[in-house]
Amino acid sequence: MRTWTRLLMIVSLALPGLATTLEQLTLDEMTQKSTAIVRARVIGSHSGYRGTDIYTYFRLQVLENWKGPAVTEVALPGGVVEGIRQTVSGAPELRPGQEYILFLWTSRSGLTQVIGLSQGLFNLTTGSSGAVAQRPPASELMLDRSGLPVEDRAVSIPLQDLRGRVLKTLRAAR
Repeated sequence: MRTWTRLLMIVSLALPGLATTLEQLTLDEMTQKSTAIVRARVIGSHSGYRGTDIYTYFRLQVLENWKGPAVTEVALPGGVVEGIRQTVSGAPELRPGQEYILFLWTSRSGLTQVIGLSQGLFNLTTGSSGAVAQRPPASELMLDRSGLPVEDRAVSIPLQDLRGRVLKTLRAAR
């Protein structure tokens, strides 16, 4: 069975034209659709199979919980298991020790992931004016609600402004 899985992965990675397409989400949409929103630091990771797909599971130290349960693990598609590497275009990358704001959703099967792939992940940096949440533009094809291609843009927002906007959206939804 493993031989067939490896062969299938090699063939699928070799096929041209396969790419990720994302629906563009606004900050308010991500806030409303997320099952959890946290400020967290990555404290470890491991990879494993979920069916024929490889996921990397990141352990989180939750520093602030803005919505939902304080999620302590998030799965990102892709990773390396037993020498087999699987990559997914549009999947964000997390680094141990780094702080992030994560907009998360948990599927019915219990798998918690970043909403909208890279759209729901903000790196936290500290500058002279305080903490800033940043996200580069997605490099994958992005579509608006009507299915038309749109260009994604980088986002940079002071952490206190992002927190305020998320909490305001959550209050308005009640």
